[in-house]
Amino acid sequence: MNIVLTGASKGIGFELAKIFANDPNNTVIAISRSENKLQDLKNDCIKQNLKSKLKFIVFDIENPEKVKNELKNKIKKHINNIDILINNAGFLVNKPFEETSLVEINRTFNINFISHSILIQDLIPLLKEGNVKHVVNISSMGGFQGSSKFPGLSFYSSAKAALASLTECLAEEFKNEHIKFNCLALGAVNTEMLKTAFPDFEAPLNASEMAKFIADFALNGYKYFNGKIIPVSISTP
Repeated sequence: MNIVLTGASKGIGFELAKIFANDPNNTVIAISRSENKLQDLKNDCIKQNLKSKLKFIVFDIENPEKVKNELKNKIKKHINNIDILINNAGFLVNKPFEETSLVEINRTFNINFISHSILIQDLIPLLKEGNVKHVVNISSMGGFQGSSKFPGLSFYSSAKAALASLTECLAEEFKNEHIKFNCLALGAVNTEMLKTAFPDFEAPLNASEMAKFIADFALNGYKYFNGKIIPVSISTP
């Protein structure tokens, strides 16, 4: 199985890559901007299974034009089709709405929404050639309609909501191609990104726990769901 994963150098993405790479039948394409952390990931994967097939691509998805012009070709150097695409990379800044700069707004939308959209667009031909054909977009409870909202996360939540809406649209548009699109709206998870934005907050789950759920959903959820935005949170609402 061929699996492409963004945001793979830390947190949930790091743990996800290790889970998938532990199966030698999988070829995992791990994408992140940090070469050192990706090398650490590859080393960890080899330690847990000498037969693991993890390939990493050092790439910063903040620039949608570079995603459009370069990333697909880098992926195609390793694989010719895709079974699972997980859009996991994210950027979170906790800042009042009135104080958020245009640079921060652009970065928030580029990383959390636009670049993922462009990547999906470019990889559709490879997904059509896959067997599973499952795209999993990682959103947030902040972008889930009716959930509790928090000051300082207006742009982040809006970008994640856009990714969720895109998921519904693409599921309809590509249903005749049998490509499944689903979105997981995650609650709080103890990751480096969350700790940076909310230093004093202790989330109920760690990255490895959430990664196990996402990996199972990516492998099996397409059998039961398409075009769904699924809240993954133990809190209500």
